[in-house]
Amino acid sequence: MRYIPHNEEDVQRMLDAIGVDTLESLFEEVPSSLRHNAPLNLPAARAEPDLLAELARMARCNGAGGTRRTFLGAGAYDHFIPAVVDHLLSRSEFYTAYTPYQPEISQGTLQAIFEFQTLICQLTGMEVANASMYDGASSCAEAVLMARRVTRRRKVILSRALHPDYLETIRTYGRYLDMEWVDLPFGEDGAFDPDALSRLLDEECAAVVVGYPNFFGVMEDLAAVSQSAHEHGARLVVAVQEPLSLGLFKSPGELGADIVVGEGQSFGMPLSYGGPYLGFFAAREADVRNLPGRLVGETVDTEGRRGFVLTLATREQHIRREKATSNICSNQGLCALAATIYLALLGRQGLPELARHNYSKACYARDRIAAIDGYSLPFSASVFNEFVVEGPRAAEGVLQKLQERDILGGVALSRWFSEMSNRFLVCVTERNSREDIDALVEALAGGEV
Repeated sequence: MRYIPHNEEDVQRMLDAIGVDTLESLFEEVPSSLRHNAPLNLPAARAEPDLLAELARMARCNGAGGTRRTFLGAGAYDHFIPAVVDHLLSRSEFYTAYTPYQPEISQGTLQAIFEFQTLICQLTGMEVANASMYDGASSCAEAVLMARRVTRRRKVILSRALHPDYLETIRTYGRYLDMEWVDLPFGEDGAFDPDALSRLLDEECAAVVVGYPNFFGVMEDLAAVSQSAHEHGARLVVAVQEPLSLGLFKSPGELGADIVVGEGQSFGMPLSYGGPYLGFFAAREADVRNLPGRLVGETVDTEGRRGFVLTLATREQHIRREKATSNICSNQGLCALAATIYLALLGRQGLPELARHNYSKACYARDRIAAIDGYSLPFSASVFNEFVVEGPRAAEGVLQKLQERDILGGVALSRWFSEMSNRFLVCVTERNSREDIDALVEALAGGEV
């Protein structure tokens, strides 16, 4: 059970309701000799994640089982979720709400979605965001289709460093739409190859799609991609698989992106074996009528009071099928609410602070791993909280040995890149302590793995 404290005003209102003046009067029946009036001998207050970690440690002392140290990422990230997120999500007016077709009885749900759209615009640096998508991969595919509608072109340049699941989803969406897919290779630094991009771009290109960060954790040079794409009339689509990075790095909108999509799981949603997750989608206002899904807009009623309504709902349930931009049928309302609560809790100061924690811990891990004999960092480009490590032997074997020591050391890249048999992807978040990182380094350096 979560501890939910009451402030003095809450306490006084409850006392007034039951006709009691003070809290002490509730215990008049208890003899004073049996009351403990001295301060409790408790340690100083601790932050919620630290307190939960200490309780977990105490539980392990009672034989409640161990906890694996995890450095997994690759599109799904282990971030701390404040208790208040689940507490608010559990309110019945939210978790029982259906699609808000009737604004007169759905103002709370509509406002929550509106605030979500606003936060996504602020994060991405874009002008308009829709009322959520299924996940990052389908959002990316919808962005490609939108770029095709806007430009009326069929050629799309896809970065090979984009998340492989995103690439597969994009190609699946466009399989029967007469699309031309062109691979953009990455260079030795892990970022896109600018010379290759210059060769591939032409007047037939609808969009260039890159990650930010990309699958290797590298923060791509969006300004350079944007300039090249716009010189040929193409749209720049940016896919953000780890949106916490936007708390530290410049937003894609600032760097010239036309469409920004991504996965919002990092914002208050547990890993949950792969879902449900939350896709987000943002764009320039000039292209608003080509967005998939729908938007929630702000208005006023006949008495001038602020209100919210569904607007520009360009899906087939609202308009003629041939005019629909997408068959996306449901917004991820509860997941979008979780992200809204999470971002509101962190605020303008908390989000950058959390991003810096992730970045600094990842830097510490990179430096320590790079100093181990036989291990190196093959990509030199800037990263956020995820990076590629190359070892002296097959990565799958190394990771298996780490797992036997209760360390989930990363994700082997050979699953998608046959030429990277010795490389694996390591992710470090605020949930990884220095002790966790040192344990990983010690295991790698010991030669046992």
